Amino acid sequence: MSLLTVRVAAERMGIGYSTLKQWIFQGKIRTTQTAGGHHRISEAEVDRLLARHTPSTPTRPRGTEKPAGLIVALSGRNRLRGFVEEVRIDGLLGQVRLRIGDQRLTAVVTTDALRELKLRRGDDALAIIKSTEVMIAREADIPDAPARRRRPRVARHRRE
Repeated sequence: MSLLTVRVAAERMGIGYSTLKQWIFQGKIRTTQTAGGHHRISEAEVDRLLARHTPSTPTRPRGTEKPAGLIVALSGRNRLRGFVEEVRIDGLLGQVRLRIGDQRLTAVVTTDALRELKLRRGDDALAIIKSTEVMIAREADIPDAPARRRRPRVARHRRE
């Protein structure tokens, strides 16, 4: 169970920080308090509130766009299925590391995109690779060859 700060929970719910604090003080939300007295809200509690308090006109934080809908087809053909090994967010960007078989793929995406995807460690995910340049390499098998001997250098004399 992941615990969120009040500010992060308010962002996810699309409400103001002060509104969420008021709900906490009114007892409308179950929280856990840290040793320092700070409130933490479980993701399950946020989900419960979102299901219960969904307004007819959704309120969203400024600068976020309404999702267009469910994608049923995509033209990208380079799809790799795996599971989320790690998600890190720092400022405007976040990093997702997928485990695909015995390989790892790391993608850097915007924090907004990560929050919209709601990716968590262990989730199944799909990496879709679209690029104008892709390089493919093949490594050659290196036979077990004996060490090469160097030829001795021949001293050259200058003509006068």
